[in-house]
Amino acid sequence: MIEAVGLTKRYGPKTAVHNLSFQVRPGTVTGFLGPNGSGKSTTMRMILGLDAPTSGRATIGGRPFRDVPNAPRQVGALLDAKAVHGGRSARSHLLSLAQLSGIPARRVDEVLGVVGLQDVARRRSKGFSLGMGQRLGIAAALLGDPQVLLFDEPVNGLDPEGILWVRNLMKQLAAEGRTVFVSSHLMSEMALTAEHLIVIGRGQLLADMSVKDFISAHSADFARVRTPDGEPEQREKLTAAIDEAGGRAAPEPDGALRVTGLPLPRISDLAHAAEVRLWELSPHQASLEEAYMRMTQGVVDYRSTTDQRAGLQQAPAGYAPQGAVPQGSVPQGYAVPPGAPQQPVPGQLPPNPYAQPPGAAPVPGQPLPPQGQGHPYGAPGPYGAPHPYGQQPPPAAPVPPAAPADLPTPHHEDAR
Repeated sequence: MIEAVGLTKRYGPKTAVHNLSFQVRPGTVTGFLGPNGSGKSTTMRMILGLDAPTSGRATIGGRPFRDVPNAPRQVGALLDAKAVHGGRSARSHLLSLAQLSGIPARRVDEVLGVVGLQDVARRRSKGFSLGMGQRLGIAAALLGDPQVLLFDEPVNGLDPEGILWVRNLMKQLAAEGRTVFVSSHLMSEMALTAEHLIVIGRGQLLADMSVKDFISAHSADFARVRTPDGEPEQREKLTAAIDEAGGRAAPEPDGALRVTGLPLPRISDLAHAAEVRLWELSPHQASLEEAYMRMTQGVVDYRSTTDQRAGLQQAPAGYAPQGAVPQGSVPQGYAVPPGAPQQPVPGQLPPNPYAQPPGAAPVPGQPLPPQGQGHPYGAPGPYGAPHPYGQQPPPAAPVPPAAPADLPTPHHEDAR
């Protein structure tokens, strides 16, 4: 069993963990949840003796980690999958850990098979993908066949098959009577894997209860009701009946109603009494993610904002939005000659002032007419120069190469 009592950790003026107390019991997968910066990793490091608490204590089986005899045989942990020498193969890395802890070499091959890395056991770990590194870290945690296991984001980088494997592995380990403590940000996985939750925010304990109780305590169930779409009066009658009965009906974006405060049978009776036909009447139970977001919305340190892109998105040259062109304006990229109408016709491109009659010869000194009347890339550019994407002038006559000049003969000391 893992136990934290009054656990506190300060880094100068910042308090990462404050007076944290909880227990992680064997036989159950316990999820450790909290926003980024809430102190989850710091707490796990103090449990494993990697960080000394400012006050309080953390024990495993009633002892601090440093007092646990042959700790690698009793406690397995995955905190950082990248904590591997990149020049070592997967088998060499695990073999070195086994030799330090008195674990037989055959156990190395066993855990490599458990995590699915037996075919790449002799490859250097620096060539491993993120998911392969996670599997190697899990193998290191399982190496001593420990009774207590701590995992920090164990499914990070794994494919769906790997995520399912980790989920079943955690449940199997807990079913064997081991203590399994898992930190993760994937609420969907925690809902399927964990049976008990410990939630912290800004270093303080927010919840210590089962997953089912946590969802019930921090979410509101509701009923989804839909009336015929083409008959708004039916919806209004049902809304009035629900309000009179003490419930609350809130409109949904798709036209349905979200009804709270009344059970489904009561909503059905009200609709029948009001002679309202129902297209849908279904219960909705909040997910773990909804309950978690509702609970931790006030303790999130890092919040994203909407990207306004102020002054960065500009309309390209020659572009006009659909619809009428503003009066007195000419789209950029068009040149209007003197005497031409200044008001372009909405939805049409202005006439090309340089268009020549078919078969007419070009006028000397005048830029060649662009291909396609009124094309934005065919109009002349600034300063009267032809637009770079317009028709190019005919190539000039080839110039014969000049005769090579007489080059001095290089002088060699020993010419043979």
